[in-house]
Amino acid sequence: MSAPYVGEIRLFAGNFAPVGWAFCNGQLLSISDYQTLFVLIGTTYGGDGVSTFGVPSLASRVPVHQGVATFGTFVIGQLAGAESVTITEQTMPVHTHPLLSGTGATQVSPLNALPGAASGAPTPPAKIYGTPPGTSPKPTTLAPRSIQPAGGSLPHENIQPYVAATFIISLFGIFPSQS
Repeated sequence: MSAPYVGEIRLFAGNFAPVGWAFCNGQLLSISDYQTLFVLIGTTYGGDGVSTFGVPSLASRVPVHQGVATFGTFVIGQLAGAESVTITEQTMPVHTHPLLSGTGATQVSPLNALPGAASGAPTPPAKIYGTPPGTSPKPTTLAPRSIQPAGGSLPHENIQPYVAATFIISLFGIFPSQS
């Protein structure tokens, strides 16, 4: 394999960074030790630009090309996405929960039972959980705990399928020419 370009990033399956390479884990490097790499990437990925600069952080990331894409515009060094998200009412897709029923009402208690057509009801079946307007007894409010939101507002994983490998960046090598 030919000598790498300074700043070249490769996918590497080892559990160490080879000599002359560093993990793309967002670490800060000394400008005085890696002047050529600093000339190429500057403080795009962090650092103070006086004594330190950062390498890209590709841990839990998928690299994308800079520029305009169908799902957004990206600038070099931009981080986006999240490993986990919390679903809220605003982010939950519109959906319905069907109300299932049995063929007939045979239970007094709703415990482990489904709503059903009242026994001896006229055709079409009468409503079994409410009364028509203007009749007695008047409709009543459901128990609040039976209609409140459910869930613990905890985040869920939001990561793509993956295989463990490491991104490494070349610290030395051929200076990439623009011409």
